[in-house]
Amino acid sequence: MKNIEIRNGRVLYYGNEAGYVENGRAVVDPIFQSDELSDFLTKEKLETLWTNGVYDRLTAARETTAAGAEVPAAGRAHGFPDRPPLKSCRIWQLKPNVDVRMKFVGYDELLKNFGEPDPGNYQIAYDGQVETNDLEELYTKFNIDHPPGYEGHSLSMSDVVELYDETGSSFHYVDHFGFKEIGFDPPGQEMRQGPALNP
Repeated sequence: MKNIEIRNGRVLYYGNEAGYVENGRAVVDPIFQSDELSDFLTKEKLETLWTNGVYDRLTAARETTAAGAEVPAAGRAHGFPDRPPLKSCRIWQLKPNVDVRMKFVGYDELLKNFGEPDPGNYQIAYDGQVETNDLEELYTKFNIDHPPGYEGHSLSMSDVVELYDETGSSFHYVDHFGFKEIGFDPPGQEMRQGPALNP
C-alpha cells in the first residue's frame, strides 16, 4: 500500500481518509497537513483547500455506510449520506472593540439602535466544515462541542452564521429565538447571496 494515494475520489494518508477530490481541488482536513502530503497534492496538480471537519464528516459517512444505510447519489459524491453535499460554515463574531451595546442583542434591537449588521464590525471565529447545515444543530455544536479551529466564544445573539459553497453564501443572524436570514457582504468576499435554506 502506498503511504499517500487518491482512490475513488478520496485522499488517503497512511490509510486514513484525509479528504476528497472535487472539481480539481483536494479538500483536506488540516490535521493531516504536512510537507509530504502538500508535495503529493502539488505533484497531482491539485489545488489544496485545508478545511476543518473533513475527516470527521468522512468518518461519519463511512460508519453510516458500514451500518447498512443506503447512501443516495447526492450524498455518495461527497461521502455524506442521506443529504445533499454540505456547505462550509463560517462563524462571524463582533470584534472586541465595537460598541458593547451591539453585543449579545436580538436582531430587532440591533436594527433599531445601529441599523443592519455591518460586516466591518465582525471577524471570522471559524471557517471550516462540520457535519450539518441545520442551523439549530450548528447552534448546539458551537455551544457545547466546539470543533477544532474554533476561536470564538460560544455561539450567541449578534453572531452571524454563514453557509457557503461555490454557488454562494447565505447569512443567518443569531436572534433571541432561532435565526434571521440577513444580507451581509463581508469585505473581500466574492460570493453572491445564495438561496434561503430550509433547515
